[in-house]
Amino acid sequence: MQKQDVSRRVLREHFGIVAAPEQHVIALAGNPNVGKSTVFNALTGLRQHTGNWPGKTVDNAQGTFTFRDRSFLMVDLPGTYSILANTVEEQVARDFICFGRPDVTLVVLDATCLERNLNLALQVMEITPEVVVCVNLMDEARKKNITVNIDLLKKELGVPVVATAARNGAGLGELKETMYQMAAGMLEIYPRHIVYSDQVENAVAKLLPSIQRLVGNRLNPRWVALRLLDGDRTFIETIGLHLDLLPATPAGGERIQEVAM
Repeated sequence: MQKQDVSRRVLREHFGIVAAPEQHVIALAGNPNVGKSTVFNALTGLRQHTGNWPGKTVDNAQGTFTFRDRSFLMVDLPGTYSILANTVEEQVARDFICFGRPDVTLVVLDATCLERNLNLALQVMEITPEVVVCVNLMDEARKKNITVNIDLLKKELGVPVVATAARNGAGLGELKETMYQMAAGMLEIYPRHIVYSDQVENAVAKLLPSIQRLVGNRLNPRWVALRLLDGDRTFIETIGLHLDLLPATPAGGERIQEVAM
């Protein structure tokens, strides 16, 4: 079975997402009240539908848009402050980003409170490097005399960062172009990862050889090691359901270099 066929099978059977072979899949993540739904509605318009995630009482919203003659399927994940799976919403978001293998994960931040929002972005970047950060509500930030240095933020995070004010359409053209380039593999990305205490890093180093033999390149071994050290039982239970189906593809390919924070 071809790699793309396997990916589409995982999306369909485990997440109820039916994506056409030629579509790019985008996961939309963000804290509550950052304008995530506004971004979703502005990009997909009336081309969307809602339901529930399989086996969950959590809403599932999907929508499509076309850019540069390519079709994009955007999946609006539940609004969460983290993806450490302490709630059903966090588990849904984590599992889709990890096992659904979207081509791009778009993380929406509130320009007026970046410090709180960046926690989620960094957590997502531990799972996948295919991240685009959308700093939304720039109009609100200006009203509060808050200045966001987008270029510096891009340099610090090592992934594309786009400023938007989605409710009036500002920045959405650049956002679509950036997601297109990310999905097409046209961008060089250097995602920064958090370095933990010596005790945690030593434990991760001990676990990595065994985890790499188990997951190969189907998941980020470092992230799996961190979840095991957390004692995340929901992840341990879930990984067995997905691992055999996940296609063996490099996590982002030759263009990725990880830079420790």
